[in-house]
Amino acid sequence: MKKIIKDNFIAILFVVTSILFIATCIQLENASTTKGIDPISPKPPRISTLEAIKEKGKIRMITDNNANAYYMYRGVPMGFEYDMAKAFAAFLHVDLEVLTPGWNAMFSALENGRGDFIASGLTITDERENRVAFSSSYLRVQQKLIHHKLKFGAESLENLAGKTIHVRKKTSYQTRLEEIKNNGVDLTIQLHDNTPTEELIRMVANREIKYTVADSNIALLNRRYYPDITIGLPLEEEQSVGWAVKKENTELLNQIDQFLSQAEGSGLLGKIYEKYYSAIDIFDYFDLKKFHQRIETRLPKYKATIVKESEKFDFDWRMVAAIVYQESHYDARAKSRTGVRGLMQVTRKTAQEMGIKDRLDPRQSIQAGVRYLHRMYQRFDDIENRHQRLRFAMASYNVGYGHVRDAQKLAEERGLDKNKWKSMETTLPLLTKRKFYKKTKHGYARGREPVQYIERIETYYDILKQKAKA
Repeated sequence: MKKIIKDNFIAILFVVTSILFIATCIQLENASTTKGIDPISPKPPRISTLEAIKEKGKIRMITDNNANAYYMYRGVPMGFEYDMAKAFAAFLHVDLEVLTPGWNAMFSALENGRGDFIASGLTITDERENRVAFSSSYLRVQQKLIHHKLKFGAESLENLAGKTIHVRKKTSYQTRLEEIKNNGVDLTIQLHDNTPTEELIRMVANREIKYTVADSNIALLNRRYYPDITIGLPLEEEQSVGWAVKKENTELLNQIDQFLSQAEGSGLLGKIYEKYYSAIDIFDYFDLKKFHQRIETRLPKYKATIVKESEKFDFDWRMVAAIVYQESHYDARAKSRTGVRGLMQVTRKTAQEMGIKDRLDPRQSIQAGVRYLHRMYQRFDDIENRHQRLRFAMASYNVGYGHVRDAQKLAEERGLDKNKWKSMETTLPLLTKRKFYKKTKHGYARGREPVQYIERIETYYDILKQKAKA
């Protein structure tokens, strides 16, 4: 009897289980049909790359390690392309991950799914568009022939005949040179595998090779570090620069285009460009040549003091070193026509206020100068951005605090942002004109000088940063 009951229970359990299983399958089939999912396929629905990025909370940037795109400075990531990509990640509300697989491997890294987009100063060419999809352009550049200042360049494309030109493999430079050669100009193209353009420019400067090619922005930037180069013949018309994604990744491409449009409209693109490329077209060969020499011959004598005093006030010592050079060219006995003296060109009044007795003593001069710079910095506590605030402090060091405040008032009257240095570049020079300075509290000032002063200091600072990275 017990066996019969047990057998019946098992049979009933089997029937119930079968019914539940069939019902579940029917429900799944119906659900699949309404959502457009193939009921036969065991694979989950394909998630778009943009959805995957947001789901992971991270976007992967593929780039190259160089002064234009991405590099580390004192443990902090920097570079024009990096800053733009960082802003794009914020636009998507995700984190940014950086991959640097090497120039020759960037496209394969994108195609293999290791990264989501390439941001590395890529010019948009027909050959590349066959492989990837490009964003709208955010920069215009032009290929230039680079040679040593003591070496003759070329006045026309025909003059390239007989010359050996070194470029990195798989670049738009190689493509353009091959076009020129195919058009009948007998030149030699020497290809380098994964050698950065910056390194080829260095080799030209050191006369290890005679010619290379670089985009205009890269050439101008690197002329600061290698003042012996000449930026010569343009090899073609201007080209557009864009970011690249996989061809099928239209959603991500649309987001990039929206971001770039917004960045241009809001001024963000201009702000980032200014950070890395401001005044790159202002070039004084002899000044920069001397600066590179004096970094080696004069700066070491004062570096320890500069570092020590800078750390007291949380200043980057390289910025302070740039200021010292602008003031005195690292000459401890320097004297200006206005009577200021020493490394930091301290006035008698400032020396007394800062508690030093000998303006010609290098240590005392640096102490007084850095302390005074910090005082000016504190007085601009209404400016939140540290970099902007320091520019205003440096301008005050040069032309006087009152004149900078006068220039801020002129900026307000013109509807400009009084806390942006870009506005000061417009209004400080107005203080040389009577119709403007007569309305101000502090009157006339040589307003063009602080603008040039900041430009030169930031050029020196940039060179010192690159020296540290090298």
